[in-house]
Amino acid sequence: MVSKFFFTLAITVITTFSIYSQTVISKYAGEFMAIGVGARALGMGGAYVAVSNDVISGYYNPAGLANLNYPQIALMHAEQFGNLVNYDYAGVAIPYGTDMSFGISAMRLAVDGIPDTRDALVVRGTTQRLTDITDPRAGINPDLVTEFSDQDWAFYLTFAKRHAEDFYYGVNVKIIKRNIAEFGAWGVGFDIGALYKPAENLVLGANLQDITTTLVAWNTGRNELISPTAKVGAAYFIDFFGGKITPALDFDIRFENRKFASNFNLGPVSFDMHAGFEYNFKNLFAVRAGYNDVKQFTLGAGVKLPKLNVDYSFARFNYSENERLDDTHRISIMLTLEEARFLRLGL
Repeated sequence: MVSKFFFTLAITVITTFSIYSQTVISKYAGEFMAIGVGARALGMGGAYVAVSNDVISGYYNPAGLANLNYPQIALMHAEQFGNLVNYDYAGVAIPYGTDMSFGISAMRLAVDGIPDTRDALVVRGTTQRLTDITDPRAGINPDLVTEFSDQDWAFYLTFAKRHAEDFYYGVNVKIIKRNIAEFGAWGVGFDIGALYKPAENLVLGANLQDITTTLVAWNTGRNELISPTAKVGAAYFIDFFGGKITPALDFDIRFENRKFASNFNLGPVSFDMHAGFEYNFKNLFAVRAGYNDVKQFTLGAGVKLPKLNVDYSFARFNYSENERLDDTHRISIMLTLEEARFLRLGL
């Protein structure tokens, strides 16, 4: 209820202070796109820029989509902070020709059932509407309280290509849709990613998000700019007792003058770390652990069934020494159409 109160307060502020034709660099305008997708990646703390080799690469590093040899479909559902925030993801990717891949994915982050008291302020004991909350006669009529939702959508259209055996690249076109009550916004952005293999077991990755600075235009006349973010990472693959160990390390580099909200900063440049570990035994099951950019320790596990991967991740967030938010559980499934008729050409 506390969080819903703040959402109610936010919509009241928007209503009270209408902004016309104002363009601002908004520090957290794209934050809903930084949560992460896929229980495998999230179990590794989100350290996935260099690991990317499946359909969720459209989110972490579009170049990773070039690793696909079969079509894949992925779904994920998560309830953040208990069941207050619903978070959903779906993605589809297909290999094309001998060296290209295409994908489309969508994310939705929503808080539903937020109390809307804007039209419920009345003179106590009557139905006479008031607009001044400081009026000593003011009260809330519960029969006039309605509800609204806060929804953020992001759609990714991805293209990836194997430029060489050791170098892949990819691009995203992102379409953003945001709604809070009757207010809405649209935005378009672009990402560019790359994967490079300087050695047999070492992969380096980079994803330059919102590279042209993404504009999110609200129907109030306010325009928000999402600054570019550079995500860079490395992963190393080690054969171990019939399986494979993969340690990975990523950094999110932002230029928004984040200080206290980052792991560390150098002036206006901030750095957030993701560290992860996976042990995959003969592609049958996997265990994972990680540490993400919001200082959460994560755990995860996965099992591979015929054509189907089922993954789970767990995260705990303490916001004070004695209190913590509800644990976050994420489950995702990935279907791979491993049949000869769907195999990439030339293999």
